[in-house]
Amino acid sequence: MISKVSTYISELESMKKYPDELFFKGNIELLNRKKISIIGSRKPNQYARQLTHEIAFKLAQVGVCIVSGGAIGTDIIAHKAAGVKNTIMVAGTGLDKCYPAINKNIIQEIEKDGLVLSQFKAGTPSQRYNFPLRNELIVALGEILIVMYADENSGTMRSVEYAKKMGKEIYVLPHRIGESNATNKLLKQEIAKAIYDVDKFVKKFGEIAEKKCDDFLEFCKTNPSYDEVLKKFPTRIFEAELSGEIKIVNAKIYILKFNGST
Repeated sequence: MISKVSTYISELESMKKYPDELFFKGNIELLNRKKISIIGSRKPNQYARQLTHEIAFKLAQVGVCIVSGGAIGTDIIAHKAAGVKNTIMVAGTGLDKCYPAINKNIIQEIEKDGLVLSQFKAGTPSQRYNFPLRNELIVALGEILIVMYADENSGTMRSVEYAKKMGKEIYVLPHRIGESNATNKLLKQEIAKAIYDVDKFVKKFGEIAEKKCDDFLEFCKTNPSYDEVLKKFPTRIFEAELSGEIKIVNAKIYILKFNGST
């Protein structure tokens, strides 16, 4: 069911114009949580994909709610890694539509157990001029902005301009020369700060719990087959591969990281 947001959201005071209307599906109480916005390319490299997952996952573990836009690539990785109960998606369409359709299943999960917001009435389709408005809202909601991967002159960089105008701190990953040129430029110009140590960064927002024995990784020590792991840990295997904990070679599972070691 689509509802209208009736409470005032102080974070949105930083926008050029406070939204005339806001609509939502899901748990409106997530707006009261500490929030961080994560954005980036629809086609991040593997390094950015892995770090997006790790950072969003660990921030959620210390109580942070992740805000993003539901797009393919960086956005959806961040939503999934945080877990639907710890994420806010800002839509660029009316909430009667699931856009992009390829992410329909996860968007519906966020609508049920997380929060989806939109400035657009039901029936509003995907239109180019909707997305700058959506992006401004994403940036405004977060305490800080993390840009995982971006090319120059991309939509992601227009969101950075919003963050600068709002006085938000901007964080990026350190990338190799020739990759994510826009974020490397932000570092060079001292507009953004680099995340060199994920755990140290996350500790700014809460204490990371000590690692407990991981049954999944213990099982993977035996180099089981992909099918065996999929049957026993159907959701964990994707997360572990994406975060670089395991690799799959010839349908066998091999551990890359275990309790911080490689």
